[in-house]
Amino acid sequence: MQVNAPIHVTVDSFQTDVIDKSQTIPVVVLFWAEQVPLSVQGRALLEQLLAEYQGKFILALSDVSIDQNLAQRLQVQGLPSIRVIHLGQISEQIDGPADEAQLRTILDGLTESAADAIKGDLDHMLATGDFAGAVEVLQESIQEEPKNQSLRVELADALVRKGDLDDARTVLASIPEDTTGRERPQNRLEFIEEVAAMDSLEALRQAVTSAPDDLEIRYQLAIQLIVGEHYVEGLDSCMDILRSDREFREDIGRLTMLRVFNMLGKGNEIAGKYRRKMFNLMH
Repeated sequence: MQVNAPIHVTVDSFQTDVIDKSQTIPVVVLFWAEQVPLSVQGRALLEQLLAEYQGKFILALSDVSIDQNLAQRLQVQGLPSIRVIHLGQISEQIDGPADEAQLRTILDGLTESAADAIKGDLDHMLATGDFAGAVEVLQESIQEEPKNQSLRVELADALVRKGDLDDARTVLASIPEDTTGRERPQNRLEFIEEVAAMDSLEALRQAVTSAPDDLEIRYQLAIQLIVGEHYVEGLDSCMDILRSDREFREDIGRLTMLRVFNMLGKGNEIAGKYRRKMFNLMH
């Protein structure tokens, strides 16, 4: 069977293929027939959404021209008709054609993960420095989705930014090494551990002014700035190292920039800007 392919359901298979499976994943049952053009269009639209949602729901088809028993049991009066089964119950019912926006609204409501549900609030908390609030929200979400590793990555990152380093290490240890995004809190934690043995930010600013050619001082300043989330200044210091000596500490200027890009994440405006600057400098 193809991945994300629709299944065909009958009265006999309804309990196993729809009711039982709906306990863990929503099932959209479409009543249709080849002889009814609007129902054929409805099937095509649902199959398109099935592929797009990548396994977040099951599409079950009941061809009424072949077998009307299931349609009669669910009181289907015309074609197309849709019954959405969730947790063993009919959660949505559409009699007649449904447009894409209507279907997306239903599917989004049923398939939204805990990570999706909290994203807006989480982004706001992190942007305003409410790391304690972010940690609390993430911990609650993990209780709902204990196997969601992306939530654990976000929790580890928020714990590092909050300053709870031991808790962050514990969470990181529970996340598989190959988990997408794991390097972000790992890098942030390593930067903080490294900065612990360095002079203060203000002392390093003064030291760079006094000895502008001392790349070790400039590197330490970069790390202090990065830990303080002054990313533009920190990346500028790394760029200064790159301009002065690519070989310094085995290309530490470039490697530090790459770690910061990873920490900032895909699509970050600052990361994009300095990726281009680094590329232009190196080429």
